[in-house]
Amino acid sequence: MYEAFVKHQSVNIRQISKDRAEQIANYRFLGNENVTVSELTKSISEHCQQQVSGLHVLAISDTSEINLENHRGRLKEQGLGLVGNNQDVGFFIHPTLVLNAETGFPLGLSTVQIWTRAMDHADKKERKYKQQPIESKESYKWLGSAEKSIYSLDGGDARMVTHIGDRESDLYEEWATVPKQQNHHLLIRACQNRCLWNKSELLYEYLASQPLEGTYSLKVQGDTRTGRRTREAFLAVRFAPVDIQRPASLKTADYPTHLRIYAVEVREIQPPIDQEPILWRLLTTHEVMSPEKALQIVQWYCWRWRIEQLFATIKLAGLDIESSQLESPEAIKKLTVMALSVAVRTLQMVEGRESPHLSASLAFSDEQLQCLSEIEPTLEGNTTKQQNPYPQLSLPWATWIIARLAGWSGYRSQRPPGMPTITRGLQRFETIFIGWILPNSRLMCTR
Repeated sequence: MYEAFVKHQSVNIRQISKDRAEQIANYRFLGNENVTVSELTKSISEHCQQQVSGLHVLAISDTSEINLENHRGRLKEQGLGLVGNNQDVGFFIHPTLVLNAETGFPLGLSTVQIWTRAMDHADKKERKYKQQPIESKESYKWLGSAEKSIYSLDGGDARMVTHIGDRESDLYEEWATVPKQQNHHLLIRACQNRCLWNKSELLYEYLASQPLEGTYSLKVQGDTRTGRRTREAFLAVRFAPVDIQRPASLKTADYPTHLRIYAVEVREIQPPIDQEPILWRLLTTHEVMSPEKALQIVQWYCWRWRIEQLFATIKLAGLDIESSQLESPEAIKKLTVMALSVAVRTLQMVEGRESPHLSASLAFSDEQLQCLSEIEPTLEGNTTKQQNPYPQLSLPWATWIIARLAGWSGYRSQRPPGMPTITRGLQRFETIFIGWILPNSRLMCTR
């Protein structure tokens, strides 16, 4: 049944089921206690593992919540917990999205963590959070993701792995642990103004005092949560090696007194009046000794936005997982893992829409490709501008067809299709595909 979700690019159980019997079987699959989140995650991880051989990859982790407050009372209570506002119910997800470090193209998911907070979740002060070992904290998710990704990506013979996280992952324990693995690096946005070994200045002040290495333009992705608009920003870049000091709260001998890493500061020059200036302090175990390397670090961090797109796709902008009518929270958790897998394929189509060297088989089965080939003539017009301009069976070729099914005009002058357009097109294609495949007796029951 898992293959059915991947094959049909959907998490709508009614649409992926060929009849009532298969629909019931699929619901039973999600309700089966022997089908676990860990088994589904393992299957996704193994697929990603097959894509990374010989590559330097970026393993980007982040956390989002699945808010099920609108279903409170209908859902079974077991398996639910409080989410970020400590009032609504739901659960948290923490996937790791793997990208090709040279191109930024998404290759898959190396791991997915899912957990719930207790209904009587106390605040950090009440829990004496700072005194707890990292293994007892929710923050351990960062080390846990790195550990599982190391196992998966090393198993796929990745040449090098750079683990990327936002400010929440700026943990001394992670700096002291992950780089011990051969060919594994960290790239994290600084969260705190750390003490430096044998220096009176703190990290931020020391970095700001370094010589300006150049001013560069960079397209910055907008963020509706912070009100930041997409724009071309001019950034002043500084960098320096630093020795960060072990926090006083870490008394254990398991952690060294200091660690050598490299810091890169990017500060926006003359930002728009209504926009908060960009100020990123990026920390990495990659050696940064030139402006070119510093800009490479900035580019890798900018690609962290891909995981935000992933979250948007499984929520309102795409698959709408929070509107699931399943009654069991555990079943919704399994469905969420499957939705993440489908969202990766949607992201691959968007990111690969102008890359004719990529094969459509990255996102579609052989039967789906045959169906797309038969649909294509019905979506093309009589003029050259109305024809699919991409090589047949390439990923952009398939993306053009899917976008046309969603109502995109197909003209080069129109804005390229984005995630919502591709998601709508896939949903329409799914209906067409089922109608196409039934008479040909090719739909295999996977229950």
